[in-house]
Amino acid sequence: MKTYQPTTPSRRFMTAVDYNILSATQPFKKLIKRLPKHSGRNSQGKITMRHKGGSVKKLYRIIDFKQDKIDIPGKIVSLEYDPYRTAFIALVLYKDGERRYVLASKNMKAGDEIISSPNAQLKEGNRLMLKNIPVGYFVYNVELHKNKGGQLAKSAGSCAEVLAQEDGFTNLKLSSGEIRKTPWENFASLGQISNPDHNLMVIGKAGRSRRLGIRPTVRGSAMNPKDHPYGGGEGRAPRGTKRPKTKWGKVVGGRKTRKKNKWSNRYIIKRRK
Repeated sequence: MKTYQPTTPSRRFMTAVDYNILSATQPFKKLIKRLPKHSGRNSQGKITMRHKGGSVKKLYRIIDFKQDKIDIPGKIVSLEYDPYRTAFIALVLYKDGERRYVLASKNMKAGDEIISSPNAQLKEGNRLMLKNIPVGYFVYNVELHKNKGGQLAKSAGSCAEVLAQEDGFTNLKLSSGEIRKTPWENFASLGQISNPDHNLMVIGKAGRSRRLGIRPTVRGSAMNPKDHPYGGGEGRAPRGTKRPKTKWGKVVGGRKTRKKNKWSNRYIIKRRK
């Protein structure tokens, strides 16, 4: 992590991720595009997600979550920052001349070689079938459905641990503590995803949040009675309701929101804590 001299009160505790490990290159032009800003609004212009808006201009990097160039080796050209995700990304130059962005693993560096193959070597960054990964290994960018691309363990520092191989399924322990079954013919990348220090970052000041696209969050107790169940009162009033509620009066804090009969429940062996 990178710390700063306390030249101002906001700088005193501010921390940032150290980007010295990244390559000093511009993003590959053919793999970037501009996404329209919605700022939490729907097609009618109404706010459907609060606390979103502003932020600096950014370009979206087209990421290859499938990594479906089977048995074609690739070389890591550069490690880069991605403004749309917490993890770092890597630009891969494949032997056939094509370039693609992939999610970078923790110890990946420019010059490394990776490959996607059902029986690839057990080396960090390689992508192979779950059934060919021994128990105890860590994986990321795991497919839930065959040929759909990675859906599990894609954020900074996350990974899933292979616990068992049985009856056509691989048992994975996710970062949340949940243990679930995944078809063992699905693909996953070996290792832990990059930027594990992301959760240690201290924003430090309001302006930095605004540049990230996060607008201020107002406490319910500071609102009027018509705007929130906690609003109104003289001075600091108690909550006045039996259990925590949202602005719209919905119960939160410990209430289960997952559907009881969801189709994927049978794949979950142990719930997250």
